[in-house]
Amino acid sequence: MATEAAQSIYVWNGTDKQGRKTTGETEGASQALVKAQLRKQGIVANRIKRKPKPLFGSRTKKIKPADIAIFTRQLATMMKAGIPLVQSFDIVSESLENPSMSELVGKIRADVAAGSNFAEAIRKHPRYFDDLYSNLIEAGEHSGALETMLDRLATYKEKSEALKSKIKKAMNYPIAVVVVAIVVTGILLIKVVPQFAETFSAFGADLPAFTLFVLYLSDLAIAHWWKALFAMVGFGFAYREAMVRSPKFRDTVDKLALRIPVIGPILHQSAYARFTRTLATTFAAGVPLVDGLDSVAGATGNVVYSTAVKQIKDDVSTGQQLAFSIRNTKLFPVMVVQMVGIGEESGSLDEMLDKCASHYEAEVDNAVDGLTALMEPIIMSVLGVLIGGLMIAMYLPIFQLGQVV
Repeated sequence: MATEAAQSIYVWNGTDKQGRKTTGETEGASQALVKAQLRKQGIVANRIKRKPKPLFGSRTKKIKPADIAIFTRQLATMMKAGIPLVQSFDIVSESLENPSMSELVGKIRADVAAGSNFAEAIRKHPRYFDDLYSNLIEAGEHSGALETMLDRLATYKEKSEALKSKIKKAMNYPIAVVVVAIVVTGILLIKVVPQFAETFSAFGADLPAFTLFVLYLSDLAIAHWWKALFAMVGFGFAYREAMVRSPKFRDTVDKLALRIPVIGPILHQSAYARFTRTLATTFAAGVPLVDGLDSVAGATGNVVYSTAVKQIKDDVSTGQQLAFSIRNTKLFPVMVVQMVGIGEESGSLDEMLDKCASHYEAEVDNAVDGLTALMEPIIMSVLGVLIGGLMIAMYLPIFQLGQVV
């Protein structure tokens, strides 16, 4: 870790073998090492200096799981084409759009070129490569089938990210409806309703109860909108911190999320898909079942299923069949239990698990699409009731005045 921390980016200019002027950036531990590195490439450096850091801190783009999935797929393609691993890193690093990801690949490439194996190199970056990823890469290196393992990992990461995207879409859509409704209502109460209130003050007549109620809400909104905004921001910050710092709170949220109507069933199906997909990937890679279940527990995405998988692991460790252990949790559907049982008896467990994963991923897709189609008319209805209700409340006195005249 100390070696990695000593690496810096150096900016240089010089001439190449043909005498042409060239410039670039190179990572290294010192100016002397960078100069030697450039000399090996046939470049005579005239000036080398450390790249200055941004005045207001780093604005580098964060590395997301989707970036890891793209890296894995591109590396698998390079390896399948027969390109050596170190050279594959160079090609992939240049093709990546995220500079932070390119920098990470450069660090991994340097470690591998220095003599470390691939698994050791990525284990230095646990923030981006979890135990499952590292263990599967190690299994691929030991078996001499790294390109095959990278292809399986790429498929696993792509399907996992697609599933996460669907779940986020399902969770974010209702939140977006509520936020839009609150913002629109707030704007109407603070900006529009007071204009009508000034007009009503000149009527000299009693206003309808509904109109009086809306005017009261407008007064409250004008007087306390900043308190409501502060409370919402504070709640959001407190929720985020509690999710990061309090395992007990996070576990409670996971348990409650499974009970939410419409959303809960999607989360259950997502957990089935993640469980079967991850277990299929580890088992096909030759990872022992008990060891594979350790990785599966962290990939289910919910503490309820994570605890269940740990129970399954304990049962399997004592000699029970996997299908029987899954049935004992009373969390997984009959289809998963039966498919696992058939896979164990026929010796094709990874194939059966893969079919289960594909089935439940398709179920999640259909459920999210159905939820999206359902939410669109609900959005229109909610906004229509809120905006229409406010407008009716404002025009009621005008209608009554017209009837009197």
